[in-house]
Amino acid sequence: MNLLRALATVSSLTVVSRVLGYARDFVIARSFGAGLYTDAFFVAFRIPNLLRRLFAEGAFSQAFVPVLAEHKNRTSAEETRNLVDGVATLLFLALVAAALIGILAAWPIVWLSAPGFAADAAKFDLTVRMLRITFPYIAFISLVALSAGLLNTWSRFSVPAITPALLNVAFIVGALAFAERFDPPVLVLAWAVFAGGVLQLAFQIPFLLRLGIMPRWRLDWHHPGVRRVLTLMAPAAFGVSVSQLSLLINTIFASFLVSGSVSWLYYADRLMEFPAGVLGVALGTILLPSLSKYHADADHAEYARLLDWGLRVTVLLAAPAAAALAVMALPLITALFHYGRFTAADAFLTREALVAYSIGLVGMMLVKILAPGFYARQNIATPVKIGILTLVVTQLMNLAFIGPLRHAGLALAIGLGACLNAALLFFYLRRQHIYEPQPGWPIFLLKVAASVGFMAVVVYTTMGEARWWLSAPWHQKLPAVLGLSLLGTLAYGACLALLGFRLRDFSRRGAT
Repeated sequence: MNLLRALATVSSLTVVSRVLGYARDFVIARSFGAGLYTDAFFVAFRIPNLLRRLFAEGAFSQAFVPVLAEHKNRTSAEETRNLVDGVATLLFLALVAAALIGILAAWPIVWLSAPGFAADAAKFDLTVRMLRITFPYIAFISLVALSAGLLNTWSRFSVPAITPALLNVAFIVGALAFAERFDPPVLVLAWAVFAGGVLQLAFQIPFLLRLGIMPRWRLDWHHPGVRRVLTLMAPAAFGVSVSQLSLLINTIFASFLVSGSVSWLYYADRLMEFPAGVLGVALGTILLPSLSKYHADADHAEYARLLDWGLRVTVLLAAPAAAALAVMALPLITALFHYGRFTAADAFLTREALVAYSIGLVGMMLVKILAPGFYARQNIATPVKIGILTLVVTQLMNLAFIGPLRHAGLALAIGLGACLNAALLFFYLRRQHIYEPQPGWPIFLLKVAASVGFMAVVVYTTMGEARWWLSAPWHQKLPAVLGLSLLGTLAYGACLALLGFRLRDFSRRGAT
């Protein structure tokens, strides 16, 4: 399996999902603006979405895939099926219980996660109502994560990559076709979350059946693989999801700021997540099965070389993405969101948050590569210790930044915290002799920095004035921002080519 080709496939399908995600945000911004109703929805959605990242994509994926890959490589097919069946059964039972608890405890959950909303009874009650609708999403999406882990281990990366698009389709159809049937209309977004979870799970089931790995009911608490997954899950959730915990705590801080603060952070986070999801998550997804295989085979040299490849590709892609988000912040925000009730003031305040987020984008993406370096070895303790320290430092930065920078200070704290997390993960990978950098890093970094600088200058000097982006109609702004993005990509690629970079130099085969 060519990892560069796999990355291109997963990233391109993720782009489809992300583009639909921006279409969904365009529809939401145009229909509902940024205020009481959207603040209530974003808090209600953020809680199950956080749990998805903590337990489905975080704890479960990082704990399950390495154990599954080990069983697939070292044991019989039947023993591997027993592991899958046992894990799936326990996961299903736990999810049903979690969904019921979340629905029943919606009031205290909202009070804890957004205490500032308590001052506005209508806003608080609406958030509670929507949380009860959205909370079952965690059950559906965790089963989707189980399915994705199976498909990725069998090198079927494309199906999990396109699956998230179905949630965005549910949002778009719901907001455009059914909003007026709800009172208030924003409730349609909560039901779209519920429907999106059902659609994603239903989409993946036929592919599991085709591969013959559809889980069966098997309650087996004593299976060693099942017990190993359970042992790894709790610390894995914390170790790989520090940034998401920080986002939740940021919601608490933001709930005390002026109305709209939660929404400005949300829209900025959506833009920041485009490169993080398309590139960072995609790289982590394709690397984890191969890293787990090399660890199972005790091939330490290939393990280190694969990590080095992942880090170089991440730097090569993350650095220009971070610079582009900072330089093109206002064009991106106005082209995607500045319509209807989303005002010019909303655009400028969202830009403040996006520029602050962009400072930490490289760190956020590096964490997606460095953390699997530990989890593929089933090493949980080190990332957890780093996660605890990072979380504490991030909250101290929140307290320091929120006064002078308001909501943008919260975004800056998240970004700097991610950089600290990545730096500590890298340090301990080196200290524990898991990773040994390959030759040529200093020259590589200098060439990337020069190319990023050239790209930033080209984009900044050609993007025009803010008032044009604020006044132009959508059919002019969207092609303009696409053209600006293409120009930046060509400038960066041309500079890299002149400095000697060739695509074939980054070709790499995964474990077989």
